[in-house]
Amino acid sequence: FEPENSQSFGSGFRCGFLGLLHMEIVQERLEREYDLNLILTVPNVVFRIRKRNGELTEVHTPADFPPPQEIAESQEPYVTLLMIIPIDSLETVCDFTKSRRGIFVGSEYLGEDRVKLIFNIPLAEIIVDFYDRIKSLTKGYGSLDYEFKEYLPTSLVKLEILLNGTTCDAFSSIMHKDKAYYRAQALVSKLKELIPRQLFEITIQAAVGGHILASEKVRPVGKHVTAKCYGGDITRKRKLWEGQKEGKRRLKQFGKVKIPQEAFL
Repeated sequence: FEPENSQSFGSGFRCGFLGLLHMEIVQERLEREYDLNLILTVPNVVFRIRKRNGELTEVHTPADFPPPQEIAESQEPYVTLLMIIPIDSLETVCDFTKSRRGIFVGSEYLGEDRVKLIFNIPLAEIIVDFYDRIKSLTKGYGSLDYEFKEYLPTSLVKLEILLNGTTCDAFSSIMHKDKAYYRAQALVSKLKELIPRQLFEITIQAAVGGHILASEKVRPVGKHVTAKCYGGDITRKRKLWEGQKEGKRRLKQFGKVKIPQEAFL
């Protein structure tokens, strides 16, 4: 692990794990034994960027991703993926792997009921939920292994999440250009469900290079300010409504959005 600083959360650590299960075990032990309240963000891989001036840099976090006008070529790590699965799940596993940008290399039948598949696939596509999906598609009988192959050219973009116009770097991620729109829609919809309603309206936006790809709004919590006004002149009610409107406008400008822990991973 090594120290890491975030604009949203302050100081923390960037850690390496042997998988999501290992990460969850470490998180549970730290919370149980040391009474810590941890926030974990989405895992990421190391990309390489060749700038127009010829400099080759490694990008460890989205904050290190240079502006698009400075990028001459982007590269991401590929791995050679080996899977042993039941024959009856061959088609579904192949379709799923290709949907994760996998490139079919070869296959070998290991008897009457098993087959070995070999794919070249970006490491970023398999580090989160790929193993769980393979286990689900093969009813628990599938297994996989992979080893690093090489860095290959690709088209990368930085997806940013804005809450009320402010970038939340914890949700920023680097991904293939073709995945950005669908990832933006899914992430914005998920945040709309998980972020609780607050006293002011929350605008959630996903953007790439200043272009908004998806947008949702979380309605504010309603308060019946005229509940105690029975009859009388409408002017008093309007005054209360205007005061509430102005208060919510100030809250939206200066208030902080409270985000639950489950929204980060």
